[in-house]
Amino acid sequence: MSEEMVKIKGGRSGLSLTFAPEASFEDILHHLQGKLESGSGFFLRGTMVFLPRDVLTDAQREKLQKLFHEHGLICRVQPLEGENHPEKSQAASATAAESQPQAAPAASQNPDVQEMLVVNKTVRGGQEIRTKSSVLVCGNVNPGAQIIAGGSIDVRGICRGMVHAGAFGDTSAIVVADHLMPTQIRIASFIARSPDHMDMTEKAERASIKDGQIVIEPIER
Repeated sequence: MSEEMVKIKGGRSGLSLTFAPEASFEDILHHLQGKLESGSGFFLRGTMVFLPRDVLTDAQREKLQKLFHEHGLICRVQPLEGENHPEKSQAASATAAESQPQAAPAASQNPDVQEMLVVNKTVRGGQEIRTKSSVLVCGNVNPGAQIIAGGSIDVRGICRGMVHAGAFGDTSAIVVADHLMPTQIRIASFIARSPDHMDMTEKAERASIKDGQIVIEPIER
């Protein structure tokens, strides 16, 4: 049941979580804690995470908010339908034509938390997104598209464009995608490119710098 215990859906300002009705809170807490501590890319630092309404007690909600905060994420309760979004902010600068991403604000009490630019659509060929923050794409990155981010990059889809994480020198930045098949991938000053022939993997993949080179490895979302 672990794969279905926590479901995520990308929105304009972050990720909304839903929990399996039959799952106990302790199982959900343990599942999320394992994902966060694994560094798998299940959530990137700076991500805005929304908890479901009316399914958690105050004490349970506080436990989850504390857990996410300890890992550099921002956690709120999902607003009611039609309610003005409490965390909505101006989008960070991006030059992707016809896209209007929203940036989730950093938590002021935690200076290590970066803003995250959320792009809730596919980035098409010829489009470029350039930002000092991390980037979450709820869609694909098509060939000919470019993403240049000061932080990490998370693609909830297939990444076939050019991606550059840690563009201002952050060697701890990572690139995560459901299917990582970029024409070129950069992290800080390191550069790699995909092989001419790549098979589609069943698992998500993460690119990071290890031993002075970019390493791509499968991960569990």
